Amino acid sequence: MTFTYPWVLLLLAIPVVLFWTILARPSGAVVPADNLAARKEDRALRMMLGFFECVPLALLGVVIVILAGPQTLQQPKRERSLTNITICLDVSGSMSGRNYQLASKAVEDFTKAREGDAFGLTLFGVRQIRWLPLTKDLQAIRNALPFANPDNQPSHMGGTAIGAALRFCGDNIVAEAPSGDRMIILVSDGMSFDLGDGVSQEIGEELKADSITVYHIHIDESEVPSDVLELVELTGGQSFAATDQSSLKAIFTHIDRMKPATFTTPGTVPLDRFAPLAMIALALCALHALGLLGARWTPW
Repeated sequence: MTFTYPWVLLLLAIPVVLFWTILARPSGAVVPADNLAARKEDRALRMMLGFFECVPLALLGVVIVILAGPQTLQQPKRERSLTNITICLDVSGSMSGRNYQLASKAVEDFTKAREGDAFGLTLFGVRQIRWLPLTKDLQAIRNALPFANPDNQPSHMGGTAIGAALRFCGDNIVAEAPSGDRMIILVSDGMSFDLGDGVSQEIGEELKADSITVYHIHIDESEVPSDVLELVELTGGQSFAATDQSSLKAIFTHIDRMKPATFTTPGTVPLDRFAPLAMIALALCALHALGLLGARWTPW
């Protein structure tokens, strides 16, 4: 056992000194009637009374040891393996209004379900904006969603370039997440002009080589574009069509099941060890209470 504040143990000298003071004190009680010491010849009684007098000193000693911060080498139960998730959110003009309300509410709910993971947020239209780098402060993602509204974006964000956005997100997540699972959640409602002529396959293979899985949420009543579907499946992900809040919630629940949080067992680390000392302190408190109820000297 080690201690966080070993110097606190020096205070154990206080109960030790008081203990020897009790041993050196003559036994007996002062009788008020004549102010004479009435000596007790019962040796067993004297030992019992001395024992109960020392209980508060033992309790003080235990408290001092607890304040010193006892630690032992232990193995934590589980440690969460980080999943790094970048949300690639389409903020082109067609996403304004109802579509963006659906998307932002779904993203908000998903971040609440994945507390402990790291999230990043990238906005895209024709250009890309890395709005937030990977962070475990998921409230920052939720706070950013009202400002990412397509109605607030400049004119050059009006088109939809999914290929360039996914490459942009892939480069960033590789740079920011050297370890742990990597995931991109693409939220878009339209076709992309930069995925033709085999580009979708090329980008899909690039992302797969970087161990990045892409999930696509298609917020529209039309079919999922074939080139986006091909790209997503190459990475090991899936593409989903969503038209209302209930379907979006089901999709994110499905993704959460497919890529659940994983846990690893780390090696031994020093952890606080208060429980045994706390149990000893409670037992001493009970003994002291028992002594106060009858096993003590009284002057009458």
